[in-house]
Amino acid sequence: MRRPELIMRSLPLILFLSLGSLHLAAAAVDQFTFDGFAGVNLTLDGTAVVTPDGLLMLTNGTTLLKGHAFYPSPMRFFHEATSGGSSTVRSFSTAFVFGIVVEYADLSSPGLAFVVAKGRDFSSALQSQYMGLANARNNGNASNHFLAVELDTIVNAEFGDMSDNHVGIDVDGLASVAADDAGYHDDRTGAFVNMSLLSRAAAQVWVDFDARTSLVNVTMAPLELPKPRTSLLSAAVNLSAVIDDEAYVGFSSSTGVVASRHYVLSWSFKMDGPAPSLNVSKLPALPVTIARAPSNVLKILLPIASAALVSALAIAALVIHRRRRMYAELKEEWEVAFGPHRFSYKDLFRVTNGFSDERLLGFGGFGRVYKGVLPVSRVEIAVKKVSHESRQGMKEFIAEVVSIGQLRHRNLVQLLGYCRRKGELLLVYDYMSNGSLDKYLYAENSKIMSWAQRFRIIKGIASSILYLHEDWEQVVLH
Repeated sequence: MRRPELIMRSLPLILFLSLGSLHLAAAAVDQFTFDGFAGVNLTLDGTAVVTPDGLLMLTNGTTLLKGHAFYPSPMRFFHEATSGGSSTVRSFSTAFVFGIVVEYADLSSPGLAFVVAKGRDFSSALQSQYMGLANARNNGNASNHFLAVELDTIVNAEFGDMSDNHVGIDVDGLASVAADDAGYHDDRTGAFVNMSLLSRAAAQVWVDFDARTSLVNVTMAPLELPKPRTSLLSAAVNLSAVIDDEAYVGFSSSTGVVASRHYVLSWSFKMDGPAPSLNVSKLPALPVTIARAPSNVLKILLPIASAALVSALAIAALVIHRRRRMYAELKEEWEVAFGPHRFSYKDLFRVTNGFSDERLLGFGGFGRVYKGVLPVSRVEIAVKKVSHESRQGMKEFIAEVVSIGQLRHRNLVQLLGYCRRKGELLLVYDYMSNGSLDKYLYAENSKIMSWAQRFRIIKGIASSILYLHEDWEQVVLH
């Protein structure tokens, strides 16, 4: 009888120790610190990878793609409900070091964002200005359930962006509830110091949420400086309306038509307290330029450049010459500045099946329009072939094309880039699956639109013309 009695007496102690172990296990996921990401378990998708030297690379320099990286386990953002009460939101804090590497100092893709989200599935989100977080249909919807701090390097008029170098606090969409130019307040003088997000230098960001005031505070500084006492921007956020009891934390990034690489070098996070300090002396080095792959021509020609293969080399040279004539493009020195907006003729030739009639969409102003699908991103495009025999004004024309390619409005077809070949100029646009307006207005078998529908169309056209004439940073006459 003594043994059962001993077991019964020990049972409360066993239960106490078990509950203590469970509490410690739960507390263990409330914070983490990564000084580099070598060997770190993260949930990655899209273009996101951890490089061999421990950098978290969200985008790899490929255009029109997106990448995400999340801590694999959800965080508990609410205290457990007390007896007869409801659960309350918890404070949290995070710190991370990031870097953006671009090929041209004044051109970039949208940027990257720290994200707190109900889930990790962003498969329906778009790249480019949507940063892999939303799309044209659901942007701003409360069903998105995410809080983000964006580091944005382009201006999107549809989101009300203030500049092409800003930090914003986003809730369920890309129109920021608060934003400011990237920079920090000097602790000694109180003066505001601007920072360039495209400086190719690593910088540190702190995001703090105070549950008592519901304020999200964002602070940033160069890597060599401590956290400034004054935050860069703040916004009141009702976190209980954005996420549930548990949510995931991580990063999202995307590219547009310009090659960029977005990196996170280190990261820390903590619930109910300040994020652990990052040891910046242990950080992996940030690449200063976008690495280019070795030339395929050298890889092919050098191994066979021997006397024994003279005849084979001659044949290969003949084939290469014919192919180059087929895909020959016009390139001049002044076009270097527009490089990120230029497509190769070979790629456009392939995606349109050699500009075949089966890919012909119709006849636009000054030329034919063909449909194609980009091979990597699977983005559908429309390619317009424009005859332009005269060389006079070509430089100014290309500059205007690139400038128009920066327009962002829901009623304007997005111009992605261009290509020049002999007497032709090829313009690459977003493909509009529903066709053009004239098909609905003038097609014999189309349904007659109501006056309400026609009025909505007129308002849409007027809003786009107003954007071109007055709202955009440069006036475009149409």
